[in-house]
Amino acid sequence: MNKKPLIGINSDFRMSQNGSPTLSFLFSGYYDSLLNAGAIPVIIPPFRENRELGHNIGQLLDALDGVALVGGADLDPRRDGYMLHPTVCPMDERRETFDRFLMEKIIERRLPVLGIGVGMQLINVSLGGTLFLHIPEDIPKALPHRDTMDPCHRHGLVIEKNSLLEKVYGENDIRVNSMHHMAIDDVAPGFWVTGRCPDGVIEAIESIRDDWFAIGTQFHPEAPSATALDQGIFREFIQGVAHRNGIVVRNAPKLEAQEVFAL
Repeated sequence: MNKKPLIGINSDFRMSQNGSPTLSFLFSGYYDSLLNAGAIPVIIPPFRENRELGHNIGQLLDALDGVALVGGADLDPRRDGYMLHPTVCPMDERRETFDRFLMEKIIERRLPVLGIGVGMQLINVSLGGTLFLHIPEDIPKALPHRDTMDPCHRHGLVIEKNSLLEKVYGENDIRVNSMHHMAIDDVAPGFWVTGRCPDGVIEAIESIRDDWFAIGTQFHPEAPSATALDQGIFREFIQGVAHRNGIVVRNAPKLEAQEVFAL
């Protein structure tokens, strides 16, 4: 079948502030990256929780070939049975409620999914994994994973052999952007760690289930601080989605590591 995969993207949400309207929003890097990889992005707003929610999401997912879960503020650890750490800045309640319900339906259908930042963390906790709530306290010897003065803060990445990440990066000297204070602790069953910071902090996971194509990155390949090589994450995800759905995708040629992707 010669068509482009339809990939849903969840969106962020902000209540009215100081007279501004309530709004949903999404950084353009996410949908531009999917377009560049050969997909058609479909933006998904956070539906209100009501009796039609399951039906509406089901009808939407029927039309999609995969879903990308975007980054944002923190998951509320109280929803997973943990105390709220003072450094946690929870995302808006409406977005988190919707995202968790959406993730449940993705899991039920084994719909291909790419999670970025908190999107990867959501995949992990939804399947029984756990999170470190604040890296500086939970892993005192860890490298800095966020620099409030440097939005382009980067660190090294150690990649597992025979992983999707290895297909993306090869044997290059890899450095990825880093802007988080939470991280995966226990990895959910059915996933393996395919990328770590040299300090051991988990930066990427991939499904090992035969019936499910799912990957996650803690770093942000869509961000202005990413390189063109990082864009390979989206390319490999779309190629994997296309393979599972019998779709022929015509992608742009691979980009070299020194080419910088500009949003």
